[in-house]
Amino acid sequence: MTTGPDPAGRLDRPVEGVDNGFATGYRVRFDEAGSGGRIRTSALLRYASDIAWRHSEDLGFDRTWYTERGRWWVVRAIDLEVLVPIPMGTTLRLATAVVGHRRIWARRRGEFRLPDGTLAALALADWVIVDERGRILRIPVDFGDAFPNPELDGEIIRVAVPPTPPNAAQLILRVRPQDLDPMGHVNNAIYLDWIEEAIASAGDPDATTTVPRRIAIEYAASAEPGDALAATTWREDDAWWVRLSRVGDGAVLARACFSA
Repeated sequence: MTTGPDPAGRLDRPVEGVDNGFATGYRVRFDEAGSGGRIRTSALLRYASDIAWRHSEDLGFDRTWYTERGRWWVVRAIDLEVLVPIPMGTTLRLATAVVGHRRIWARRRGEFRLPDGTLAALALADWVIVDERGRILRIPVDFGDAFPNPELDGEIIRVAVPPTPPNAAQLILRVRPQDLDPMGHVNNAIYLDWIEEAIASAGDPDATTTVPRRIAIEYAASAEPGDALAATTWREDDAWWVRLSRVGDGAVLARACFSA
């Protein structure tokens, strides 16, 4: 699935009734909200990753299981829609399910609902399994039994970034120790914080809180501790485009499309 300002593949598949679903609540904490009192977009990605792990643990695949085998799930792409304002203190009901797979990746859908049942946000996340050297591996047969889901016809989410214009803005960022997760990786939600910071720096701070809004991110490579990153940002076709690259070697780490 290639995404742009109006990508194909709308997030319209219900989690309700899916056999392998899992649901729980998340209260939007004070430190997860911005200056306007609404949830930061990246907090939704943190919830989505956390509930994915909780779902896996519930079915017997806990972190010890993965560590012993030298295998880890990592997010390769995300497509997130924020549909209504989500104030600080709200307890969201988050439901997740694995809704399909291909040979080396699996897709999760997440539904975020307000206490009255209003659909507040939707997320698709494409995950891959990597070994200790970061190589992508085939999904083990065990998961087909624990997470029954259909084989997908489409492809993993891609963000087709247009050519960079000469007037694109650039912001230099650096990977800090607090950006790393227990695996020593930069958490996928941190990239979204960087992307929103780059858009605000390019002159549109309100874009990151507008509702509805949609963010698609393709994670191409991993940032390393201490890396300096260049966020190249521009507006085209009613969307903000961001390319995150490592300053040292120019490697592209992430591509993003942010639209309202």
